Amino acid sequence: MCRTGEGPEPARVGHGPDTDASFSALLEDSAEDLYEAAPCGYLSTLMDGTIAKINATLLDWLGLARETVVGKLHFPDLLTVGGKLYHETHLAPLLRMQGALHGIALEMKAADGRRLPVLVSSVVKHGSEGEPLLIRTTVFDASDRRAYEQELLSRRQEAERARAEAERAHAEAEQARRQAEADRERLADALAVLQQSLMPSSLPAVPGLEAAGYYHTASPDRLGGDFYDLFSVGEGRWAFFLGDVCGKGPQAASLTSLTRYTLHAAAMHDPEPTAALTTLNAVLHDRYAVGGDPRYCTVIFGIIEPDADHGRTTIRLASGGHPSALVIRADGRADYLPTPGGLLVGALPTAPFSTAETTLTPGDTLLLYTDGLTEARTGPTREHLFGDAALRAFATDHAPATPQDMITALTGLLEGFGDGLDDDTALLALGVPATHPTTGPATNPPL
Repeated sequence: MCRTGEGPEPARVGHGPDTDASFSALLEDSAEDLYEAAPCGYLSTLMDGTIAKINATLLDWLGLARETVVGKLHFPDLLTVGGKLYHETHLAPLLRMQGALHGIALEMKAADGRRLPVLVSSVVKHGSEGEPLLIRTTVFDASDRRAYEQELLSRRQEAERARAEAERAHAEAEQARRQAEADRERLADALAVLQQSLMPSSLPAVPGLEAAGYYHTASPDRLGGDFYDLFSVGEGRWAFFLGDVCGKGPQAASLTSLTRYTLHAAAMHDPEPTAALTTLNAVLHDRYAVGGDPRYCTVIFGIIEPDADHGRTTIRLASGGHPSALVIRADGRADYLPTPGGLLVGALPTAPFSTAETTLTPGDTLLLYTDGLTEARTGPTREHLFGDAALRAFATDHAPATPQDMITALTGLLEGFGDGLDDDTALLALGVPATHPTTGPATNPPL
């Protein structure tokens, strides 16, 4: 084809014989060659869909021969079943109404059964009188686009599945967390009830004596092994004990229960402190050590003999490996009451115990405690133990003090230890009122 007419000649990119030869080759392409070898498919159909013309590109894509297509097949015959239905119900009516359609996604079927994703654009050619003559259709291979779309869809589905899985996992984790919290609350409630069953619900009223107790639980999820009690043994005498069993949890609770009931029974038979501890030692050793599972405890056991006529109280006590009792005097002094010779109760078949005695006059208080108090870790790095000397200094600073005042002060001290207090602590304070009544109610221990 040659360019004729006036006007400037278009500028050429490059110069030389090679460039001129390339342009000459392009100008020699015929319209038929451009149609047949186009990078897209072309076909023309009659208004009833009969294929009148189709280019080689589309025939190659579908693996069909021209003689089996032209004049013998309709355009819908080249489509899949779904494409045929869509063509008949949507495309053909719209094409008749609008005269053109652009970029319609369809699938064509090849001779070997393959499905070819395509984008179809069609336009109706009209005659001089405006009557429709034929339909010209352009077909573009959309395989790469379909693969890309499918990849995007697959990634989207994977993302949705991952999100759904994450949401499900989050929901399950949340449900598990709520269940764990509910279980923990039920466990804490059960442990609190069981722990209270191992402690006196209240301390009895002892004539001429005040009493106060407190129990600090280091962990609401574990049963503690500390215990105390105060009870009558008849003839105006009262027995008390405070101690700590080895271990934590249900086994410690079982040992605590056995220890409490044994001391109660032993005191009813013989209230002397050394006799009660000797009986307890034999019971624990026979129950546990003989069976190869030794268990033991530390305990202080004492007898109270109030003297209402003179306003004073005599206390005799014995210790089985337990920290010494602390006596806070009305004149502001605080000293430990030594109880030498006591061994861990239940560790050996026989254990020697000795008795110590003190007299409480009006305003005096006797304090018993478990080692959770003196072994609390203090300081910024929690490297130091509170210790016996610090406890005596603390008691001296608060002397004189009634049993309840001393327990209240020690409760605040325990709370101040924070995470440095990692063991249960039991406190029992007994004292003679500064103004001596003949009778008076005792203070109930806060549990």
